[in-house]
Amino acid sequence: MKNTASAVGYIRVSTDEQATEGVSLAAQEERIRAYCLVHGLTLSAIFMDEGVSAGKALAARPQGALLLAALQGKHKAAHVVAVKLDRLFRNASDCLTTVDDWDHCGVALHLLDLGGQSVNTKTAMGRMMLVMAAGFAEMERNLIRERTSMALSHKKARREAYAPTPFGFDRQGKALIPCQSEAEAVRHMVTLRSEGLSYDRIAARLNEAQVPTKRGGLWHGCTVRYILLNTLHEAS
Repeated sequence: MKNTASAVGYIRVSTDEQATEGVSLAAQEERIRAYCLVHGLTLSAIFMDEGVSAGKALAARPQGALLLAALQGKHKAAHVVAVKLDRLFRNASDCLTTVDDWDHCGVALHLLDLGGQSVNTKTAMGRMMLVMAAGFAEMERNLIRERTSMALSHKKARREAYAPTPFGFDRQGKALIPCQSEAEAVRHMVTLRSEGLSYDRIAARLNEAQVPTKRGGLWHGCTVRYILLNTLHEAS
């Protein structure tokens, strides 16, 4: 019979968050341990995913998979504790489906920072707040994605640098200046594509002709596809 007070914690940071105040692994761990102590939960383990994006499903993360395993079997944990919703889940569907599965197995999720309040999904109020929070979190991610896409399109239209210098251009300060030799290679790719060649076959042709890539090395179909679908080349 499982211990109804047994708990496991989960903490995660992506690479660009590790120096952010309040998001570090140590800060998350400290809050989880304090919460379990106050609420009488026996913390058996804390699973830490460092440098892992929220874009990965929990089961696809090294420590996330171990967390899910800890919720199985005879001595499974009955509580999962995390600081924030986005530490665990990538979107609302992922969150609600997983928590619903946990609920059927008698596992409660505790979130310590949901609008300044802690939430326990064992309660009806906690479940309602989780559903609302998951929806708002996904909306925020979508808004960020939209703003990023708009900013990227704006930079492309103004021929401003927005990432590693794309094939077909050289960088001068913030400006992207056409590189004639690479632009010719792009036009050749367009011609080959119009003739019905696959991306992989175009890459093979470029390798046969010893056309240099931006960073050296061989051409690959995925690289050719990325270049030909880049709207930056439409006005070239």
